[in-house]
Amino acid sequence: MKLIDVAPAARVIIAATMCVVAGSANAQQIGSVQEGRQLAREVCGECHAIDNAADGSTNPNAPTFKVIANTPGMTSAALTVALQTTHVTMPNFVIKGDALQNIIAYILSLKEKN
Repeated sequence: MKLIDVAPAARVIIAATMCVVAGSANAQQIGSVQEGRQLAREVCGECHAIDNAADGSTNPNAPTFKVIANTPGMTSAALTVALQTTHVTMPNFVIKGDALQNIIAYILSLKEKN
C-alpha cells in the first residue's frame, strides 16, 4: 500500500478556501452607508474630510475618508482593526457593533471604481 503525502494538497485546499471566503466577504455589503455617513459627520467630521468631494481635512494630519478608502489593501477587515486601534493623533473613540459596520460601509463606499 502506497502512502500519499496529503500536506501539499491540504495546503492548496486551505488556500483556495481562504480566497473564496475573502472574496465573498469583500462582495457583501455590511452596514448602512447612509447611517455610516451620518455618524461620520457627527464623530469624525471635526478632523477628517468625510465627503468624496472634499479636497482636504480640517486637520492636516487627518487623512480624508476618500484617501483612506483608496489606500491599497483597504478592506472591511483592515478598517475594523484600524478603527479599534489606538492612534496617538486621534481621540480614543469606542465604536462597536452596527455603528462600526456602518462607518466601514460608508468609508468603503468612497472607494474609486477601476
